[in-house]
Amino acid sequence: MKNKFDLIVFDWDGTLINTIDWIVHCLQSAAEQCGFQVPEIQAAKDVIGLCIENAVQTLFPYADAAAQDKLVASYSQAYYSKQLSPDDFFPGVYDMLEQLRQSGYQLAVATGKTRGGLTQALQATGTERLFSITRCADETASKPDPKMLHEIMHHTQTSADRTLMVGDSIHDLQMANNAKVSSIGVTCGANSMKSLLKYNPLYCLNQPTELLAYFSRDY
Repeated sequence: MKNKFDLIVFDWDGTLINTIDWIVHCLQSAAEQCGFQVPEIQAAKDVIGLCIENAVQTLFPYADAAAQDKLVASYSQAYYSKQLSPDDFFPGVYDMLEQLRQSGYQLAVATGKTRGGLTQALQATGTERLFSITRCADETASKPDPKMLHEIMHHTQTSADRTLMVGDSIHDLQMANNAKVSSIGVTCGANSMKSLLKYNPLYCLNQPTELLAYFSRDY
């Protein structure tokens, strides 16, 4: 696989950084604070990867616009009460990103986070310089729309057949399929291997750092 791709696009939450439990907690806290039924853990996980507005609409379809705005605000206040650090990465992720970049791959991020949220996360983890481009849901279309990947490929001048999407959610892999881009799923985040395999990834890995073993192989 080492000569098959030029561009590797990573999701952020649940793929590179171990924040899924925190996101679930914040979604549940927002529901409780705003007087809505608290979603089950897997239901909350299933919306991770969408922009927060779409996530709230999916979890609380019966809420009117004002209530949804309140839920979004409550979630955001809870989420940003915790400061990220490099320690929040899954083990070995920072070194993996460095190694891939030094091996000549272009790296990018496609996330459901807001631009402000991702900028804060990149600065807190010291990873801004590692990525050629990052795209966020509030500046383009939310996953699983392929627009985010199309913009990244255009910026990096990379064709779809030379691009790989790596993500932990069904929304990541759906987006890859919609963009006609190969994908690899990781099971350390929002969705199970069984759920991810429905979207035909090349592989499903337990941890993102297992990518290094696959990129060292010839096919």
